[in-house]
Amino acid sequence: MPGFDFTAAVRCVCEDMTGRVAELSHIDMHRVAVGFCQARKRAPHGLQASLTPLRFEGGAKAKRVRGRWFTTQKLVDGSGRDYLYLLQFYLPRFLDHPLEEKLTTITHELWHIGPAMDGDLRRHAGRCYAHGASQRAFDEHAAWLGRQWLKRDPPAGLYEWLTLDFGALAAEHGGVRGQRFPAPKLAPVDAARRG
Repeated sequence: MPGFDFTAAVRCVCEDMTGRVAELSHIDMHRVAVGFCQARKRAPHGLQASLTPLRFEGGAKAKRVRGRWFTTQKLVDGSGRDYLYLLQFYLPRFLDHPLEEKLTTITHELWHIGPAMDGDLRRHAGRCYAHGASQRAFDEHAAWLGRQWLKRDPPAGLYEWLTLDFGALAAEHGGVRGQRFPAPKLAPVDAARRG
């Protein structure tokens, strides 16, 4: 199939990051679905990537919301095993940034994955459990993680494509393609199926 396989390439980067950076070593990329979404506008600002947990707090498969129990729709890999997270990149926006910012975006999303790798987010103390008391500090830590990865000398061929913007990457490879996933939705469950 023609075109650059974005999701396969970014998955390889993520796998290498989790193998080289100790703070990301808890992540099992086999349990993370990696996809891309079309950005609505070709503007530099806006969402570049997102990480959706596919379990609730503590890895629970169901959660009570306003008196009703809900679960998330399942995403499964080719062998039928449940994914625990969905990592999505918004194209072309993600690719239209400098390399350092792309690496920070990747590590930012990976750092959200909880230390138990149970489908829940990394939870911080306080009201803003996703980023902690300071979004800026979270982002600075993500940038530091990206720099740590580069300091560990990953193969240049693994990430050289990240130095190109969307237009250049598409022109070089005859297009950009990858895997897409539907946004998981909450689904009601009966008490017998909770777990």
